[in-house]
Amino acid sequence: MWYVITDGPMKNLKANTAVAITDGAPHRIEKPKDEWTTEDKRKANLDNVVKEILYKTLDKVTFSKIKICKTAKEIWEKLIQLCKGNEQTKEYKLSVAVQKFDNTKMKAGESMHKYDERVNCIINELNALGKVYSNKEVTLKVVRGLPKEWDVKTMAMGESKDLNKVELDDLFADLKAYEF
Repeated sequence: MWYVITDGPMKNLKANTAVAITDGAPHRIEKPKDEWTTEDKRKANLDNVVKEILYKTLDKVTFSKIKICKTAKEIWEKLIQLCKGNEQTKEYKLSVAVQKFDNTKMKAGESMHKYDERVNCIINELNALGKVYSNKEVTLKVVRGLPKEWDVKTMAMGESKDLNKVELDDLFADLKAYEF
């Protein structure tokens, strides 16, 4: 199915016996429908199958924007355009995501599990926009975003481990254990 999305509808081809073979490869032409096998029919219908899958995953607003597309490939390209936007939109999204990262702090009453989810969502958003922070930067940001009551734990962690080298998952596992 992915080939239909990236390359367009599949065509059923056959060797053209009327043209001489060049470079060891026969010239190929489209097969007439009356010569199609069951497999050829399945291949020809694959674009419709993919379009149906894409249609079922979209909300009404997005569907209304892509319903004029003729092929699954056109739908996919339109969805990419709608999601990514133009360069100005990309820059704005990146700016907002960086600001979210910079302002990330654990909220009062927030569980470590929720803080972990929130940080990872922001990191994934940044990665999708092409901004990748080092593990060190993320780990230090998480530690600095903890409330004052976590100071004892973070100091103890800092003395027992090199926080610059601790993986984010390991950091959150330690913090969740301490919270528990």
